[in-house]
Amino acid sequence: MFNYKNIDVILEIIGTISFASSGAMIGIRKKMDIFGVIVLGVVTALGGGCTRDIVLGIEPPSMFVDSFYAILAVMSSVILFVIFYFNVDLLKSNALKIYEEFMIILDAIGLGAFTVTGINTAMALGYTDDKFLLIFVGMVTAIGGGIIRDIFSNSVPFVFKEQIYAMSSFIGAVFYIYFRYIIPADLLMIFTAIIVFASRMIAVKFDLQLPKIHFD
Repeated sequence: MFNYKNIDVILEIIGTISFASSGAMIGIRKKMDIFGVIVLGVVTALGGGCTRDIVLGIEPPSMFVDSFYAILAVMSSVILFVIFYFNVDLLKSNALKIYEEFMIILDAIGLGAFTVTGINTAMALGYTDDKFLLIFVGMVTAIGGGIIRDIFSNSVPFVFKEQIYAMSSFIGAVFYIYFRYIIPADLLMIFTAIIVFASRMIAVKFDLQLPKIHFD
């Protein structure tokens, strides 16, 4: 019913590279060795998808069946480690600030891509009318890896404290679900990813945050 395979694969590749790079960068900033950097890169890229598969009853999770994305995450992490290992001064230069701004963009792209692929996975299993499940797996695919990454790196999960993040995924998931019978599948995936990306970047630009309790 849904002819989305080509775009789905492209979004999965983009999301994997984006999230693996962001996870590896956290490991580098935390002064982890190459193994730690790789682990953070892999769990950031694949942790959300693994959690999604467990929720959906996919055994074993797809990351253990199709190693392509795991290898892609490892390669992305290793390349980033090697770049900074042989150019350590980049960590102290203005170039790092530019790179981290670029990483915010990549992370937003990954957020949109994985929101879509998470929903697609559930729909491919026949859960086309379970709206709550579809929203949940879309969001957990998009933000689950980042939560695991932050726990592994001994940080308060980014998604719980910074600019609107999970809500961007939520907005995209709701859009996807309620327009899936109106907009052609290929266009719907692209529009959804763009909506997630745009809402995330707007939140970063204007420092939009959910309400917090501030106290000394």
